[in-house]
Amino acid sequence: MEQAYGAGKAGGAFDPLTFLQQPQTILRIMSWIFSIVIFGCIANEGYLNHPNEMVEYCIFNHNQSTCHYGVVMGSLAFLCCIAFLALDVYFPQISGVKDRKKAVLADIGISAFWAFMWFVGFCFLTNQWQMTENKDNPLNEGADAARAAITFSFFSIFSWDYADPSQVTAAMPPAGAEYMTYTGDVDATGSMGSTYNSSAGYQRQDY
Repeated sequence: MEQAYGAGKAGGAFDPLTFLQQPQTILRIMSWIFSIVIFGCIANEGYLNHPNEMVEYCIFNHNQSTCHYGVVMGSLAFLCCIAFLALDVYFPQISGVKDRKKAVLADIGISAFWAFMWFVGFCFLTNQWQMTENKDNPLNEGADAARAAITFSFFSIFSWDYADPSQVTAAMPPAGAEYMTYTGDVDATGSMGSTYNSSAGYQRQDY
């Protein structure tokens, strides 16, 4: 079988150039970069403190949960992107249809989950940033980082909300695959039928 259900020839040699040119790989790398930007912006510039105070506060409306959400989601998305890139590299080596189906369905489900979580994150960050008062940050420190985190949260919704059509096909065997074995047996045997001759026993009769 030249194409093993949409993932290229099963067991074939890995081609890095072809792999990097695939739309799904490009979007995974973009999601990976977006997660680094979101995590870095909030972790490095998302916390400020007044000169006479030792306690740091989140620049998003002094809501610590907002910064925690961005940092946690950014770090987890970073790890998830690496895991899926590894799965994409290994995927052509998977020859079992059931194993491929599980991998593709897991990919679709987790990607949908992340798209939803980044949508929630985008709304959460945007809402808290709009509620932030100027008196809490008169020098406007960390404003660019906050806007960058919000922007890349929005981009992450679409970078995760993608399913490679070639791999979606991998979740479903081709039409008629369940009859291939039976049909092959009949074709190899030929048409069935026989007559009995009293002198020579059973003789084959082709129709």
